[in-house]
Amino acid sequence: MQVRLSAYWTDPGGTVRSPGETVDVDAVTLARMEEQGMVESPDSQTASDAGTTTTKPPKPQKIGPGPGTPPDKIGPGPGAPPADDSGN
Repeated sequence: MQVRLSAYWTDPGGTVRSPGETVDVDAVTLARMEEQGMVESPDSQTASDAGTTTTKPPKPQKIGPGPGTPPDKIGPGPGAPPADDSGN
């Protein structure tokens, strides 16, 4: 996992890493580093959940006049063409 350091850290190979540097670590090492406050977690997220997103499904749209609508209010609007009364 890629994490950004918030403090100096010496990697297992003995290399000293600076704050702001991005390093690749395993989950166990990450957990230890988080306990010690050595990694940044932007927007209150840890590196392990930074890729998750949540979305809400859209609200269903109301179609039709709905219950309790008076019959004289149902039908085409005032701009609709006149009904064809020819009886065909």
